[in-house]
Amino acid sequence: MNKSRMNNHNFKNSGSVYFISDAHLSMKDTANEELLVEFLNTIREKASHLYILGDLFDFWFEYKYAVPAAYFKILSCLHNLSQSGVKVIYLPGNHDFWMGDYLQRQVGITLAGDSLNVEHQGKKLHLTHGDGLAYDDSGYRFIKKVFRFKLNIWLYKLLPVDWAYRLALRTSGASREYTSVKGKDMQGYYDYVKVKLQANFDAVIMGHTHQPEIKSINNGLYINSGDWIEHYSYVVLEGGKFKLEYFK
Repeated sequence: MNKSRMNNHNFKNSGSVYFISDAHLSMKDTANEELLVEFLNTIREKASHLYILGDLFDFWFEYKYAVPAAYFKILSCLHNLSQSGVKVIYLPGNHDFWMGDYLQRQVGITLAGDSLNVEHQGKKLHLTHGDGLAYDDSGYRFIKKVFRFKLNIWLYKLLPVDWAYRLALRTSGASREYTSVKGKDMQGYYDYVKVKLQANFDAVIMGHTHQPEIKSINNGLYINSGDWIEHYSYVVLEGGKFKLEYFK
């Protein structure tokens, strides 16, 4: 597909802004993928932007010539969403370390960094996945650096794709269990939000903890979009107001 053609079509100038995170899609659970595709199809006419705040996939490792077959439906849906004029922006999570340009080049998704500052409907927003913010998460912060080390990425690419995928699914499962424990200590998250709100943001929106929430902090908002494993939750900004919704 022609890259310039993909990136130069017109996006909508107005509409609702949606935020989702933590679907952790894999070949083990196609029902969640179908439900998420159904949801995305319902917002196509209403949305101007869709922010994916990390961990859409339970595992994403980008090879030069291979894409996991389990992700075909959601990638096709996101491509159609982008082609319809909805701007889709992806912030990586702790299961998305190894992303190249495939999603941008072939699907039409804009890849952001670990955090992103944007403004919609008069609201200044700070967006991030949220991994590594818990005070007792020093072990994870070290592992994150190991995973992103270029030599380790190169070595992992030498594994046969099927082996690498199975290994990654086991590692991802262990990571989710670790996060479910660490996510209970919310003080690090709240303190991070307070700092950002002091910098004149109206809201900080993240995922990672899998706990959907809108909480007032110091005249601003902490917002968590939850997950698509247990809660099937999302956040929508309409008319300058945030709403936490559930699809299932």
